[in-house]
Amino acid sequence: MTASKPCRTVVLLSGSGTTLQNLIDRMERSELPIEIVRVISSRQDAYGIERARRHGIPTQVIARKDFETWETFNKALSQAVDAEDPDLICFAGFMSLFRPDKKYYGRIMNIHPALIPAFCGKGMFGHHVHEAVLEAGVKITGCTVHFVDENYDTGPIILQKAVEVYDDDTPDSLADRVQATEREAYPEAIRLFAEGRLHLDGRRVKIIAPTC
Repeated sequence: MTASKPCRTVVLLSGSGTTLQNLIDRMERSELPIEIVRVISSRQDAYGIERARRHGIPTQVIARKDFETWETFNKALSQAVDAEDPDLICFAGFMSLFRPDKKYYGRIMNIHPALIPAFCGKGMFGHHVHEAVLEAGVKITGCTVHFVDENYDTGPIILQKAVEVYDDDTPDSLADRVQATEREAYPEAIRLFAEGRLHLDGRRVKIIAPTC
């Protein structure tokens, strides 16, 4: 991608949209070479939809509960994404499993609040992750940006940032520090993608040095 052609991006979410807001803010400050062309929510009451509307971004709700089967939900979601012909799809607190067409492999990103492959998988999101980290007594946690594949949190890892776990941490205090790293790591990974600097080699993501 070039500065004259920002990366067309679709954002999928299910909740408050704080990750979306971080991306919007950086996009509007010209710190992130993307254009968010649509925000799709799996829940009607997701506040992220309101955040998008405030910035003039088209929105759409495809609620999982409106479909009898996961397969029909996934088909509807796939069709909505295809209609935008995006360069990149970003999960921003998207709580439903999405199995898109294989043409999107290496073009869908997610951020997880732990160091994958630890503390991840189905049911491991938000405070569930931080509670599990504290219960396990580990000394280091963090966040992971990864490409999305057919399962929860198993796609190739792009970036990871570590966060120390303190003896007096609570799930809330730990979440605050992990979220601070997420706000930096996700835009960094997206920027690398938009600049064409991520090379997917099997399950490894190699970061290509910038060219002069």
